[in-house]
Amino acid sequence: MSLTHETIKETLVAQFGDKILSWEESYGMACITVQADHNLKVLTFMNDDPTMGFQFLTDLTGVHYPDRKGEEISVVYHLHNLKENVRLRMKIYVPVEKPDVYTATGLFSGANWMERETYDFYGVNFVGHPDLRRILNVDEMDYFPLRKEFPLEDQTRIDKDDEMFGR
Repeated sequence: MSLTHETIKETLVAQFGDKILSWEESYGMACITVQADHNLKVLTFMNDDPTMGFQFLTDLTGVHYPDRKGEEISVVYHLHNLKENVRLRMKIYVPVEKPDVYTATGLFSGANWMERETYDFYGVNFVGHPDLRRILNVDEMDYFPLRKEFPLEDQTRIDKDDEMFGR
């Protein structure tokens, strides 16, 4: 039996019910949104269940949506079933005030550095991570640079004023 998007949807809804918040297909890839406190349960099921077989974590990243009150930070997982060659995107949303997400390092070794990078740039606290610290930015940095909380350019720069260009 081949693994189709419909099979994945039916299996997940049967297993988790209302914890699966939404389902969509975008550019041929299935995408589910899961309740944030169930991310590890869903990932474990998708990894361990023989019919699902999503045992490869392709990518894990964050996205900042400043206009979505109570769910400003999104963590996005890209999973791959190598036997059936099926990909799946899983999203969760957490508030910026308390961006706590259960770590996936116990399931996927590659999640270690991806979670550290997501912490470093978005401030997501991966609960249970074995070594959650900055990976690319300096330790003294007291903000998370990929959050959309800051202007794109330094407003105090004078070299970009009109008078510098003869206007």
